[in-house]
Amino acid sequence: MEKIRVVSLFCGCGGLDLGLLGGFDYLGKQYDKLPTEIVYASDFDKYCAEIYNQNFDTKCVVDDVRNLKINELPDFDLLAGGFPCQSFSISAQNPPRLGYKDERGKLFFEMVKVLKERQPRFFVAENVKGLLSANKGQAFPMIIREFANAGYKIKYHLFNASNYGVPQKRERVIIIGFRNEDDYNKFNFPYPTTNYKKVALKEVIDYEANNEAKWFFSEKAVAGMLAVKEKMNKGRAQNLDLPCNTISSHLAKVSLNSTDPVLKIAERYRRFTPRECARIQSFPDSYKLDSVSEIRQYKAIGNAVPPVLMWNIAKALTKVVNSIDISVPMRIAI
Repeated sequence: MEKIRVVSLFCGCGGLDLGLLGGFDYLGKQYDKLPTEIVYASDFDKYCAEIYNQNFDTKCVVDDVRNLKINELPDFDLLAGGFPCQSFSISAQNPPRLGYKDERGKLFFEMVKVLKERQPRFFVAENVKGLLSANKGQAFPMIIREFANAGYKIKYHLFNASNYGVPQKRERVIIIGFRNEDDYNKFNFPYPTTNYKKVALKEVIDYEANNEAKWFFSEKAVAGMLAVKEKMNKGRAQNLDLPCNTISSHLAKVSLNSTDPVLKIAERYRRFTPRECARIQSFPDSYKLDSVSEIRQYKAIGNAVPPVLMWNIAKALTKVVNSIDISVPMRIAI
């Protein structure tokens, strides 16, 4: 079976890469090893890299992606990355192009540079739902055009992770590019696997944590929240029988006076533990996190791609490579 060699940019703590590789167990289900291998990975965050390097044979290079020596990358078939999306704006240029308020927003172009220079067979890019409407809907079409101008035919889809076995209502845009038209025509995004029977939050809760005071908010914090709860819809306690609301990268600073999801145990409120957050994101319990502090764990996990969601997408892509017919109707494509 032909293997897909992957270069992973902005790899973070490895959620996307774990999904691409497969070979893990989550909530009693085995997600088979896929015919893929990571040949290069990089990220700017050294703490994410420490987590990544605990869990993968290929070690993450800690560096600014703008320092990447594209011609020195090993041979690869797939470029993958969840490029940073902060500060997208449209500059007044003629013809109009993407403009940015800060340096982070420019990193998207680093993926485009790699694609133009190396022309891998595929790319996979992940981003937040808000990318679709950024800059009054102008940013996303420009991003797609940049990818297309690098020599790729594009398909994209807005996924809700809860439809694919993840106990979280996390919505993310997945963009896949194909250098070959035949690959483009063969590929279809995967059907939902848990569209009608979601994985409930209670499946991933550590009930032992209910006995640890460190996870609970103070009486003062609860009293302050309750004073404005009805008027401001604060204290967003989650229904254990449903998937969780989206968790974010600032979990270490989670507040009762924000939109952050929290747990209500009797009349007390508590935050999720780092391991609970990892489970909510669909990381297996075997995934090592303890090389960094809990604060760093929260940030890395909150920014990650749910591995189970990515596994479903990667499985569909590997079927294209290995000439397995996929009789699923085409979804969103341009």
